[in-house]
Amino acid sequence: MRFFSDNAAACHPAVLDALAEANRLDTAYDGDAWSKRLDGAFSDLFETPVRALWVTTGTAANCLALAALCPPEGAILCHRDAHIEVDEAGAPGFFTHGAKLTLLEGEGAKLLPETIEAACDRVRADVHQVQPHALAVTNASEYGLVYRAAEVAAIGEVAKRRRLGFHMDGARFANAIASTGESPADVTWRAGVDALSFGFVKNGGMSAEALIFFNTALADETLRRRKRSGHLLSKGRYLAAQLLALLEDDRWLANGRAANAAATALAEAAGSERLVHPVEANELFVRMTPAEAARLRAAGYDFYDWGPGEARLVTSWDQDMAAVAGLAEAIRAL
Repeated sequence: MRFFSDNAAACHPAVLDALAEANRLDTAYDGDAWSKRLDGAFSDLFETPVRALWVTTGTAANCLALAALCPPEGAILCHRDAHIEVDEAGAPGFFTHGAKLTLLEGEGAKLLPETIEAACDRVRADVHQVQPHALAVTNASEYGLVYRAAEVAAIGEVAKRRRLGFHMDGARFANAIASTGESPADVTWRAGVDALSFGFVKNGGMSAEALIFFNTALADETLRRRKRSGHLLSKGRYLAAQLLALLEDDRWLANGRAANAAATALAEAAGSERLVHPVEANELFVRMTPAEAARLRAAGYDFYDWGPGEARLVTSWDQDMAAVAGLAEAIRAL
């Protein structure tokens, strides 16, 4: 009956099994057998050599990536509603030691190439203004919209021409890939992405996220930043084991599909007039009055209010489909 956040979902049973299997003596930090497998496992997934680092949170993954891509005196272009701006308590500035976030507009929290071009054109190439060094997009976006490979490639072409590092916040990357059916490679490095924060906690993990560097030269210095920022766990094998368990048999993708299917069922019940944005992943933004929201809560459904007359519903990989059906019927009855 809970639809307020996929952060609160249960761990996949395979993750718990992997944690139990890893619960034995091995080398500390990231020298263990599980951590040593990450580069190869993610390289296979993305069809190219990558460096893969475990971290504890999405904020750490995002901000370590940005610190690798942008110097303290630089600017990072992102959407006004990007997670790194709205929900990370200034962590990008903390990790980068002062880099500025330059906020851009875009429908559904997505950026367009021309918006990025215009933002760069507004900056004078002199010492009096902060120069753009990186850009960041979120896939799926903060409003549940998905970037297709061609869209990412168009942004990547701008990034290459403007010499901007390109980061993708993939807190719901599994949902984005499940939505489009495109390959992880096509949506990332083939489209110009340098670094990806690959979300696993929302996808059935317990406490592990992945930071993937397609520009592998960025990884070594990031290892030092990970330690300096307090994110080098002494028993890193427990994080690596979670990631490997969800990569195995493409569980990460199956989990993304399951969450998306639940959201689609709710979207069909809500109808286009209630939906604020198209439903392309596992988030719904639904128009409803306070009285309607109260009726749903009185029936036992839990979700966030999202501004006046709007609610956010998020489905999870393990969502009880009976609860989904019940909420769908309750929405139709409003």
